[in-house]
Amino acid sequence: MTTLLLAALGGALIGLLLTLFGGGGSVLATPWLVYVVGVVDAHAAIGTSAAAVAVNAMTGLAAQAKAGRVKWPCASVFAAAGLMGALLGAHLAQQVSGAALLKWFAVAMIVIAASMLVPRKNEGDPGVRITWPIVLRLAPLGLAAGLAAGFFGIGGGFLIAPGLMAASGMTLAHAGASSLVSVALFGSATSISYAAAGKVIWPLFGALIAGGAIGTIIALPLVRRLEGRAVLARRLFAALVVAVALYILLR
Repeated sequence: MTTLLLAALGGALIGLLLTLFGGGGSVLATPWLVYVVGVVDAHAAIGTSAAAVAVNAMTGLAAQAKAGRVKWPCASVFAAAGLMGALLGAHLAQQVSGAALLKWFAVAMIVIAASMLVPRKNEGDPGVRITWPIVLRLAPLGLAAGLAAGFFGIGGGFLIAPGLMAASGMTLAHAGASSLVSVALFGSATSISYAAAGKVIWPLFGALIAGGAIGTIIALPLVRRLEGRAVLARRLFAALVVAVALYILLR
């Protein structure tokens, strides 16, 4: 019961951070499961967190699709190309020792934290339409993003949204919404790969999801309060991610 409560608490924290900052929070799921909940197998922690990431992304995608922000043709090409990368990444990760995988995961956390500090502009074409040149740019970027997402068991939104913008010229708002197609697909592919190997802890997965819903509800009233301090808040969050990464490396 204690492990489930701790997992739910972690889910609440992640749901809170995802709602406030729009990404990055899911990278804390694996360290939380390993160092707080006490999951011994790093592969099981990654598989479980990947399943939770997929469900959270699907929930967000439904809301964004209803609002009409998802650029489905571009998002679908990127996600389809990345699916093979995600499956390959998940397979490769399972061949790496748990200790080495956690070290690589910590390095990825530092990269994600750095990406959160890059100024974001919402400039772009809100009416972008897919063309063959755009397809040829989307596919390789999708493959690379999927490989990273599958290997580390993360959503990969920090790679996907910039990739969509660079390849198609869409706005940040549309890229953020469209990236959820890939996050959901990559997370599902990764978790299925781990589940097939018996490395998803389903009770903890359920606790993460339940906690995430609570965290999202708590965060909603706080979003407006942070609007004027968004840059400072993102910097503090990035510092937290780096601190956790350094802890993993020192361990």
